[in-house]
Amino acid sequence: MDALAKKLGLKTDPIIFFTSAGIMILFLIVLLIAPEAIGNAFGAGREWIVTNLGWFFIMGVTSWVAFLLWVALSRFGAIRLGGNDAKPAYTNISWFTMLFAGGIGTVLMFWGVAEPVSHFATPPRSDVEPFSVEAADDAMSFSIYHLGLHTWAIFAMPGLAFAYFIYRYNLPMRFSSVFYPLLGERIYGPIGKSLDIFAILGTLFGVAVSVGLGTQQINSGLTELFGVPDAVLTKVLIIAVLTAVAVGSIVAGLDSGVKRLSNINIGMAVGLMIFVLFTGSTVFLLRAVVETFGLYITNLLPMAFWNDTLARYSSEGGSWGWQGSWTVFYWAWTVTWSPFIGIFVARISRGRTIREFVLGVLFAPSIFTLVWFAIFGWSAMEIDGIGSEAREAMGAQAGVLSDAVGESIPLAMFAFFENFPAATLIQGLAVVIVAIFFATSSDSASLVVDMLCTGSSDPGPWHQRVFWGVSEGMLAAMLIVLAGDAGLTALQEVITVVGLPMFILVFAMMFALYRGLSQEEFSEVKVGTPPKAEALTHDD
Repeated sequence: MDALAKKLGLKTDPIIFFTSAGIMILFLIVLLIAPEAIGNAFGAGREWIVTNLGWFFIMGVTSWVAFLLWVALSRFGAIRLGGNDAKPAYTNISWFTMLFAGGIGTVLMFWGVAEPVSHFATPPRSDVEPFSVEAADDAMSFSIYHLGLHTWAIFAMPGLAFAYFIYRYNLPMRFSSVFYPLLGERIYGPIGKSLDIFAILGTLFGVAVSVGLGTQQINSGLTELFGVPDAVLTKVLIIAVLTAVAVGSIVAGLDSGVKRLSNINIGMAVGLMIFVLFTGSTVFLLRAVVETFGLYITNLLPMAFWNDTLARYSSEGGSWGWQGSWTVFYWAWTVTWSPFIGIFVARISRGRTIREFVLGVLFAPSIFTLVWFAIFGWSAMEIDGIGSEAREAMGAQAGVLSDAVGESIPLAMFAFFENFPAATLIQGLAVVIVAIFFATSSDSASLVVDMLCTGSSDPGPWHQRVFWGVSEGMLAAMLIVLAGDAGLTALQEVITVVGLPMFILVFAMMFALYRGLSQEEFSEVKVGTPPKAEALTHDD
């Protein structure tokens, strides 16, 4: 493998690189040959997981939130990631935009209208009347719960572990490095390489599902705007164009490519949000933003421990209830992204203290998410009609958005914008924003996968980075061409099952991180000094 890597001009660990690429291709072939069989097998696995281990996912993510806050507010919060003299490479604004664009920007565009309206029409709790004021409150609370502090804790936990062990212990920028306190030098052997390969595959398949969903939304927008057919060929062309943009950003690098795209995109997204605020029911939405903070704070603790325990007594809930289809699926899916986002966040956070890191990664994107959902979600529910009296007065207009969500989730955002001035222009802008969010997620993932292979934050050869960018695009395109919706559905089932071992590994990260932190010396002179940094350096 070493000879082949040199012949191809690669600067990487050949075992990790070629094994990851080979498994990806092999799995894709099997998936394309028998998507329904794989979907059924992993569907059964997912059902077992959410039925029997849903409580584990709920308890786990909540414990990560508590642990991270404790670390930030404890004496460990003063530790600087990279040594006492390290300075942040990016301003707070650039840091935040890259956090957000590389994380869940696409998800907010996809679910910003669809999720609140879905919960509004089908309340999570069986004792709440659909389309009522109580249903609207619950819809907002659960939507933000799914994409607020808890989601970012899933990213922050591995992100902090990566940043701490990579920058404080001078270990390679690999997934396996965070397990040094538990595995020791074995992180350089078969166990460590297996962990790295698993992290790479989780990232590739997780991004592929996101690409598939984003492509569906872009295609829906183009259909609404220009009558472009909602067809396989259209989706493949969309993926080809956006992969080309992502590859261009990959070649440009983190500072010139990802940073620039992220800054542009977050500016456009904020502009879109402000447009909805000031062309919609402005006073209502300003009041709703303030009230949504209260709803989230009031309901956060009950939601964080709610397990839908009595679902089996509901005729509609099934054995795993509403939460198995939503919250547990969210956590299992999100955790497959955690190596990607964690490494990416660690890479852009060198020089910050643990306190800055945790509070910034948890709260800055969560606050933006809350404001986003408050503006888009409440606007959508107001258009749909809140309460029986309002819906009766609206007549045929009542339920226009809940019907659209029921018909096609990717179309929800575009149906929403039909109720605003310059609808066509705004719908077109929304398509562009979704496209750039997709590109930033793809190029960020490609750079991270390359880092996991090389073990270094320095970029590898451009063709090596481009390989992963093209692979992500081809993976999504081939699924759409050869397996269609069945392939994407099967892949969603797969990554839900993959999420369980990844979830367990992130739990192990928490113990490894605590073990590492406990070795720090906190005298006035030595505070923040990496423990035994030289001894732990390894020439990989």
